[in-house]
Amino acid sequence: MSTAQIAILIDGGYFLKRIRKELPASYSSTPEQIAKTVRRLCFNHVIKITGHRGKYWQQYLYRSFFYDAEPYTGVAHHPIANQQIEFAKSDQAIQRQALFEQLRKERKLALRLGKVNRDHDWTLSPRLTKAALKTRHLLAPLNSLSEQLQQATDPMQTLQLQVSAEQAQQLLEAYHFWRKLESTDVALGLRQKGVDMRIAIDIASITLKKQASTIVLVAGDSDFVPAAKLARREGMEFILDPLWQKVNDDLFEHIDALQSGLKRPVREEPKD
Repeated sequence: MSTAQIAILIDGGYFLKRIRKELPASYSSTPEQIAKTVRRLCFNHVIKITGHRGKYWQQYLYRSFFYDAEPYTGVAHHPIANQQIEFAKSDQAIQRQALFEQLRKERKLALRLGKVNRDHDWTLSPRLTKAALKTRHLLAPLNSLSEQLQQATDPMQTLQLQVSAEQAQQLLEAYHFWRKLESTDVALGLRQKGVDMRIAIDIASITLKKQASTIVLVAGDSDFVPAAKLARREGMEFILDPLWQKVNDDLFEHIDALQSGLKRPVREEPKD
């Protein structure tokens, strides 16, 4: 095995989120474009590390690994849209499966897939939670109706709600808040399982089997630190590519270099 062998490990969910946020749509609009972007990232890392150029760059690549999770395929009743959602037929699931099929065709690329489990039921978007809790206070004028209802003997009895203009405004605020909720304001409690574990296992396996001399990890959090420490203790060069996201200063203690495999577009400053 050549001492220049390089393994490139890509956290797929993180990778897709970052390129869609930072790069033009031409990098990620189709499965073919995403696969090309993955290939470009790997090519640039190999060239930077080895200094070699040309069409035979893949001879220095041990393998690239793309980690993601199989889309959730369950069925759930949406509380706002009031309809059954078949997640397997969603655009996101269909697009993800198409991406997986495209990546399986790539040379020297291994697809590592975890799964998505349903941890809990539908929850309100965090940005709306505070506003939702506030409606409890806004509904206080309805207390008088509760008292009348307890005293009513006839189910058809008419109840009276007397409120001030200020209280009526409060009730309308609460009404409009719940009336304006959209389908995208709630999300099913889905959680990705097994992806981080697969990354850590592959880092350890590549290191202990000495299948490469350099590992490049495309990720953005610090969960990789224990595996990185193992790799570096065993003599592995460990490079982190956070795709331009700022990392904590203490992470530099556990990596050998910070390097980007994709060129970030220059953002023009707004003119006065």
